[in-house]
Amino acid sequence: MKRIVLGLMAAAAMTATSWAQEDIQPGLLFDLGGKFDKSFNEASFNGAEAFKKETGISYVEFEISNDAQREQALRRFAEDGRNPIVMAGFSWASALEIVADEFPDTHFAVIDVVVDKPNVRSVVFKEEEGSYLVGLLAAMASQTGTVGFVGGMQVPLIGKFECGYVQGAIETKEGTKVIRNYTGDTPSAWNDPSRGAEITRSQMDQGADVIYHAAGGTGVGVLQAAADAGKLGIGVDSNQNAMHPGHVLTSMIKQVDVAVYNAFNDARSGKFTAGLNHLGLAEDGVGYSLDEHNEALITAEMKEAVETAKAKIIAGEIKVHDFMSDNSCPF
Repeated sequence: MKRIVLGLMAAAAMTATSWAQEDIQPGLLFDLGGKFDKSFNEASFNGAEAFKKETGISYVEFEISNDAQREQALRRFAEDGRNPIVMAGFSWASALEIVADEFPDTHFAVIDVVVDKPNVRSVVFKEEEGSYLVGLLAAMASQTGTVGFVGGMQVPLIGKFECGYVQGAIETKEGTKVIRNYTGDTPSAWNDPSRGAEITRSQMDQGADVIYHAAGGTGVGVLQAAADAGKLGIGVDSNQNAMHPGHVLTSMIKQVDVAVYNAFNDARSGKFTAGLNHLGLAEDGVGYSLDEHNEALITAEMKEAVETAKAKIIAGEIKVHDFMSDNSCPF
């Protein structure tokens, strides 16, 4: 009898697991800039693709072309039974505030912004910590003592990248100058490679020889202009070292792909939880990239310095300023 009961329990468990795998219908909504922006959106796509490859479970996706589509697209996904629904980007917050209440049984996950709802997982990163590390590397690699930063849309989130980068650069090498520019104050700032290249050339004319971008698809132009001039770029979000081998010093990695994968997989396994996920160096949520495409650019001294700084940040010995705390940068 005991064997029969155990057998029935095992069968029930297998049935429940099979039902959960069949029932899950993941959805992914990209932000402006496009799925193949080589940066934030593409990292989201890669996470979804990794989930699909591992589990065999398909997902649906949608690329918006303007902000007016956000609420309609999100509601349509929920009405169609997509669950969980993951949104890439802080600009989804307003639409999610409304739609999450309308579909209380749907799991939502949003990246780069906090939406306090019982069915929403908010995944945010300590971009300032990763940016500090690439700022350190920029200062050490610079031959001119001047480095650059090109941001996309001028919003508080990108201020975290900027301020962390500046702090890392000036605390590493006294007298380092940082030139800072943004490509715009509207969503089009994320998808304007020509403007990114133009600003980069202007910064190089002012002496910058290492330029870090946090500009989504616009950053493609930043890295291209730096490489064309024989200077160094720094990528963001995804590992962009391979875009211009030998001319991308490093990339500030954000594990957006992992955030998407985890949201899908947690829902599949019945372990999805709402609330805040705050990921920094200690959680391997951010970091810098080192691979065959940039290893010749990172000296042993630079690697030792950046790993030391990483350990000190995790230990709390280096306090990296968070722009979001007061929307200002003291550096």
